[in-house]
Amino acid sequence: MEAKQALRSSHEARRRRDNIIAGSALVVALALAGVLQGTVFASNPTAEEYAAVQAGLASPSASASASPSASTTPSAAATNAPGIPAASTAAGKTFTGSLVLNAGTLGVEIDGTKAPQAAAVFKSLADKGTLKGRVCHRLTTSATASILQCGAEDATGKSDPTYTWGPLENTPADQKYPAGTIAVARTSDNAYGNGQQFFIAYKDSTFPNDAAGGYTVVGHVTSGLDVITKIAAAGVAPGGASADDGSPVTPVTIDSFTLN
Repeated sequence: MEAKQALRSSHEARRRRDNIIAGSALVVALALAGVLQGTVFASNPTAEEYAAVQAGLASPSASASASPSASTTPSAAATNAPGIPAASTAAGKTFTGSLVLNAGTLGVEIDGTKAPQAAAVFKSLADKGTLKGRVCHRLTTSATASILQCGAEDATGKSDPTYTWGPLENTPADQKYPAGTIAVARTSDNAYGNGQQFFIAYKDSTFPNDAAGGYTVVGHVTSGLDVITKIAAAGVAPGGASADDGSPVTPVTIDSFTLN
C-alpha cells in the first residue's frame, strides 16, 4: 500500500514539473514574438517578414536604374562592405592629382571636408592603382545630362559587387551638377550602393533624386575638361539605351589616377 502511494506521488510530481516547463516555454515564445514585432516592424509583420527575421535573412537587393549607376545590384543594407577605408582617413583633407584618359590629362581635386567617406574611398583606389586600365563605359549627351561615367571593369558597366559603401554625402539640394563635377555612381534607391564608379559632368547637368537621394559630389575637375568634351563630340555609339545615352564612340580607358 505504501509503495503504491509513493508511486502515485511520484507521478503527480512529474506532471507538475512538466506543466511548469511547458508554461515557461509558452511565456518565452510569446515574449520573443512581442520583441520581434515591437522592435523590427513599425506595423504588423506579414508571415514572410516574420519568417525572414527569425531566419536572419538580409534585406532585398536594390535594383539598378538609368541614372548614373553601376550595373551591380548590392544589398540595400546600411553597412559598408569589408575593406572599405574609414572616413576618418580623409576627413578635413583635400587631395589633388590627375586623371589620365586616353593620354589626355585632367587635373582633379577630391574634397574630404565635404565628402570624407567618398574621398577616403577614392584616395585608397588611387593609391592602390585599382582604376588603372578600367574603362569609361557610358556617355550621355542630352541637353540636361552630359556626363562621362568611368571606373567599370568592362564595357558592360560591370563593377565589383563586394565593394559597396555609403552613406550619401554632399548631394546637391537643387539636384544640379555643374560642369566639372566629379560624383559617385551608385545603384538606384540605395544610399549604400556606391562603388568604384564615378561620373564627370562635362556640361551643367541635372539628375533628379531617387528614393535614396542624390549622388555624392566628391570633387571637381580643375583643368583639362576639354579632354572629355572632345570624347563627347564624337558621340554615342549605336545600340545604347538611347541616341544620347550609351557607350562613347571613342573607347575610353583610364591610363592612371593619382592623388596626393
